[in-house]
Amino acid sequence: MQSRLKKLLALAMLGAIALGATAWGLRAPAPLDRAERLAFYDTPLPAPTGGLGTYFLGHSLIGPDIPAFVTQLAQAAGHTDAFYNSQLGWGASLRTHWEPDQTIPGYTEMNQPPAYRPVKPALESGDYDVLVLTEMIDLEDAIRWHDSGRYTALWAQLARKHAPQIRIYKYETWHNHLNAVDWIERIERDAEALWEGTILAQAKAYDGVGTIHVIPAGRALAAFARALRAEGGLPGMPDTDALFASAEDGARDTIHPSDKAAYLIALVHYATLYHADPRGLPHALLRADGTAADAPAPEVAALMQQIAWDVVRSTRSTGVAQMAGAS
Repeated sequence: MQSRLKKLLALAMLGAIALGATAWGLRAPAPLDRAERLAFYDTPLPAPTGGLGTYFLGHSLIGPDIPAFVTQLAQAAGHTDAFYNSQLGWGASLRTHWEPDQTIPGYTEMNQPPAYRPVKPALESGDYDVLVLTEMIDLEDAIRWHDSGRYTALWAQLARKHAPQIRIYKYETWHNHLNAVDWIERIERDAEALWEGTILAQAKAYDGVGTIHVIPAGRALAAFARALRAEGGLPGMPDTDALFASAEDGARDTIHPSDKAAYLIALVHYATLYHADPRGLPHALLRADGTAADAPAPEVAALMQQIAWDVVRSTRSTGVAQMAGAS
């Protein structure tokens, strides 16, 4: 009898712990299956009618220049009231940005006025139409060690609490180009398997998160790299190495985009956020510090604009109406 009573008490305690864990949000809900997560995108978003206030949260694959490029493209298209703010770090995860006891590497260097605004007060202000989130690379490490799905959900919940109509996007990036053998193919696999099939499948299962759309920059970069290889190089871009920045000593970075690649990534952001064809927009832009960016040749810029628009309209999770024949 006493042994049975002990077992019952133990079961009751386990039940209480489980209920407490659920109440405090410690127990993650089951990730959405593919049909459930894709159902969020059955109806495209309406195109915005004016300039957007956009908040960017992430790391150096956003960097200071891509938000500046996106805003210049929007303003060139007539949205003169478009503006942005950001909080960035070096390789920072969404978890690192969220937890107050975490040190954000590169915080001082990456967060300069006027773009910088501390993220939690910024979102609590309700001042923004759009929140763009990205995650640290390597993405598998972010998922395994930094609980990327949960922290994506926490940021979405905070944003929607103070601005219920805010549009939230996950900015899909790319992996290191150091081993370029299957670089393109891995970007394309990761888009479904990791960005949408893992992180967003986990995040959208939490209450209060709602729809998180996707900015498919990784897929656009892969599509442009395929075109670049098919042509055997383009003016000013002999190979895929040219998509990446160079140090002062000439050494090639293998993850951070060159100005020319950053222009392509900004086009994808613009086309996704504004539901607008970027063809014909300027290709000579200014970096965030006001200096002239290294612009792609006109024919390269035209190809980038076309690829950005095609990828955005063929990716259901962007929220942009799909072009004929897209899945």
